[in-house]
Amino acid sequence: MKKIVLGLLTTLSVIAYSCSDNASNKQAAAQSPTPAAQKDTTEVKVVKASFTNVDAGVASYIKKLTDSYLQIKNALIGGKANEAGDAAKNLAAAMKGFDKSLLTADQKKIYDQNEEDLKEHAEHIAKSTGDLEHQREHFSMMSEDMYSLVKAFGGGKTMYHDHCPMAKNGKGAMWLSETKEIKNPYLGEKMMECGDVEEEIQ
Repeated sequence: MKKIVLGLLTTLSVIAYSCSDNASNKQAAAQSPTPAAQKDTTEVKVVKASFTNVDAGVASYIKKLTDSYLQIKNALIGGKANEAGDAAKNLAAAMKGFDKSLLTADQKKIYDQNEEDLKEHAEHIAKSTGDLEHQREHFSMMSEDMYSLVKAFGGGKTMYHDHCPMAKNGKGAMWLSETKEIKNPYLGEKMMECGDVEEEIQ
């Protein structure tokens, strides 16, 4: 029994360390650059949106989706379930009025692969204002869809692809952000700085 308890304590210590180490690395970077501190700047991959011939109407529409998505993300960072729900309603409403005839065949293929899932996750987040963790679960899946769209069409601004290994009970999850600073929408105040920037999408 003692071995089991000791094993659990060791595992929990490693988990806590993996994210708290991220914050200490940032502090150390200001004093003496180490290989771990330099990782933040040297390993961020810069990527360009795949499609360069995006119709102005499509670009405007994707920006609306991105703006609503970022509002959901920022609400979840602060643990504000009602605000996340309102932003999800805005995202779902924007999707209803989109004219898909503005897309080329290749663009339509990418959009169609993500459209229904994006709607479903927006509806779940909108309806689940009493369950923050359920919202966060659907936000993790919504983030995968938005990532596909932003990588294809751009987001109307520079976006950052972030990843937290501790989200979803250690399974890990990604999200998009408009800032390079890590603010975790899955763990909020518990581990606000847990995560790394993996890509800069222009």
